[in-house]
Amino acid sequence: MPKLPVVSGKEAIKAFGKLGYREVRAKGSHVRLRHPNPTSHKPLTVSLHKVLGPGLLRKLMRDAAISPKDFQKLL
Repeated sequence: MPKLPVVSGKEAIKAFGKLGYREVRAKGSHVRLRHPNPTSHKPLTVSLHKVLGPGLLRKLMRDAAISPKDFQKLL
């Protein structure tokens, strides 16, 4: 398994935006993203921290149905 990159919340939002995710709402330090095709991609909630934890990043990638290798290419 490839090593997970160290990314901030803003970088993650930018990468998921390249997949088609759009910001639906924001409250405090959390941003909710939704994909136009909700049947194959789950909604994502990304926290705007300087560094996202590996568990959260792994869950976001799993919900977006992409591999760590594909996510690395989006950065």
